[in-house]
Amino acid sequence: MPLNRDLDLREIYAASAGRLVAQLYGITGDFAEAQDAVQEAFAKALARRSRLRGVDNPEAWLRRVAMNVARSRHRRRMLFDRIVRSGRLRPVDAVPAISPDHVALVAALQRLPRAIRETVVLHHIGDLPVIEVANVLGCSVESVKTRLVRGRRTLAEHLQDTEREKNHA
Repeated sequence: MPLNRDLDLREIYAASAGRLVAQLYGITGDFAEAQDAVQEAFAKALARRSRLRGVDNPEAWLRRVAMNVARSRHRRRMLFDRIVRSGRLRPVDAVPAISPDHVALVAALQRLPRAIRETVVLHHIGDLPVIEVANVLGCSVESVKTRLVRGRRTLAEHLQDTEREKNHA
């Protein structure tokens, strides 16, 4: 059934996303990769609605796009592996363990509004100067400073709450 104004992309997603993820999971062997490929296919459908309107079977089109995404990612991974094996690039020796404090910080960051979270992460974790954070986010230096003050205050509250919960457990 071609996509028309009456058939919403949300309906197609509800009807076919699960099937597509299951199929891509069988192909890739990686559930997260399958989900990512299907989500990217739907994102492309959203960006190219006029193209999707002309197809007889939107799910088949989405399947083809998701499979192409998965194939492209697989090729890039294989290329990267070849480069590492050739010695032109050294793999990361070890990923440091994630401490409970790190987990608590990330959880607290997720509770911040997006704009404040981005500002705090870019400045305090990314070590970017305030002016560069302003450039990256497309806002004024004053906005960055305000977001940093609010973010630090809110993070302190969230982290104190986490510490209290840990002590009462």
